Amino acid sequence: MRLCSIASGSSGNCIYTGSDTTHLLVDAGISAKRIGEGLKKLQLDGRDIQGLLITHEHSDHIKGVGVLARRYGFPIYATKGTIDRMKRTKSLGAVDSGLYHVIRADQRFMVGDVEVEPFTISHDAAEPVAYRFRCGKKSAAVATDMGVYTDYIVERLKGVDALLLEANHDIQMLEVGPYPYELKRRILGSRGHLSNESAGQLLCRILHDGLKRVYLGHLSQENNYAELAYETVRLEIRLDPVAYQPDDFDIQVAGRDACSEICEF
Repeated sequence: MRLCSIASGSSGNCIYTGSDTTHLLVDAGISAKRIGEGLKKLQLDGRDIQGLLITHEHSDHIKGVGVLARRYGFPIYATKGTIDRMKRTKSLGAVDSGLYHVIRADQRFMVGDVEVEPFTISHDAAEPVAYRFRCGKKSAAVATDMGVYTDYIVERLKGVDALLLEANHDIQMLEVGPYPYELKRRILGSRGHLSNESAGQLLCRILHDGLKRVYLGHLSQENNYAELAYETVRLEIRLDPVAYQPDDFDIQVAGRDACSEICEF
């Protein structure tokens, strides 16, 4: 399997995962042009994609869906609540309703040789999910836009070989920053986003010897920066009474404007 962030941040998200024969995208919150440029670096193009999996209907996750759907016509997988909201999003333009495929949390399905497991997350959207992927004995997950994590989420992330995990904000930067009070409360709330500290604490619960790489993603442009997210997550691992140290794992920050390194496992 492979996992690669084409773009990840509060301004737009698109993640690639797949096997030798099955190629998938998680979200399309950037332009179709940028997604095409990212796929080119993976030696792919839109005609190779066999499915687009949507986590939820916010603009930074669906901005490019309309153009991609009209250009390539690949299946779009999302929950019913998400699809209903997408169909009412005028900025997407006309999308053939036959491309939409309703999925349900905790009900696995196959796309090619990749098993997809959607699971529920806590976010202020209609019916949001994160995803775990399996091909043979290998697995990866993309988990962002979570106000909180629970034992349920921890269980679905255990044992993955690669993970893109949200580290959205530094709490102090957010609290003293320019955002309006209500927006700060939303981000810090149970249906908002994971802080750097929470991301590190979640990661401590799923560390294992086979974890090949962790991408820290969905960083806020205003309330975080790459070095701070990276060092905060590493500090949480260092302080946790687990048998691991930060240097035991390949932890990288996914960029908002550039593709990450490709993780093959």
